[in-house]
Amino acid sequence: MIRFIAEHKDHQVAGPDGGAGLRWGVEPMCAVLSEHGTAISPSTYYEWIAKSPTRREIRDAELVEIITAAREDKKKGRFVQTLGSRKLWIWLRGQGHDVARCTVERIMRDNGWEGARYGSKHKTTIADETHRRYPDLVDRRFYASAPNRLWVADFTYVATWMGFVYVAFVIDAYSRRIVGWRAARSMTTDLVLDAVEHAFFTRTQDGTSLRGLIAHSDAGSQRGFNWSTQH
Repeated sequence: MIRFIAEHKDHQVAGPDGGAGLRWGVEPMCAVLSEHGTAISPSTYYEWIAKSPTRREIRDAELVEIITAAREDKKKGRFVQTLGSRKLWIWLRGQGHDVARCTVERIMRDNGWEGARYGSKHKTTIADETHRRYPDLVDRRFYASAPNRLWVADFTYVATWMGFVYVAFVIDAYSRRIVGWRAARSMTTDLVLDAVEHAFFTRTQDGTSLRGLIAHSDAGSQRGFNWSTQH
């Protein structure tokens, strides 16, 4: 509202005879605005006008001008527009600007600037709606009173320079130990089965019984194989 007053004060309308008419002043504008539900006093306006900008505001304005000019530059604009906060911070320091990384993050956030996002989002949980959904036997309580009472299985991926690596793993809820896992370059049924078989081998090679074991997982499926919540 203060900015509105600053932009429209001293505006002069033409008179009935085409000559100079009334000039909008700060006090009349504040009075009209207050009558229409936007209460503001002339003293508030003048206090805001007299207030000097802080060092942070001045520095932010300088950086915004520098970044904006770089983003609109014909030669390097396309490159600068792809930079995220970390790389833009490195680029600014390389240009001789002493600026903190958090400052760059805040300025980018305030101006709605984002760097380029490469790659596509991967989904590892793909539910098969036609397959039977087994009941949740643990009711989201992922803890156990002893080993081999509850296993929790999951599936994820890791980005590498050579591409994505998919990892299936099985965790014992009691010890939080990974008792079985496998990694591969693609999501396949064999990858998931190998992780489960590895877990069974790890825990049964000394003759341990797995009777009463509950194995919990999500409802994902990889090429027809569905994890169940009970084995």
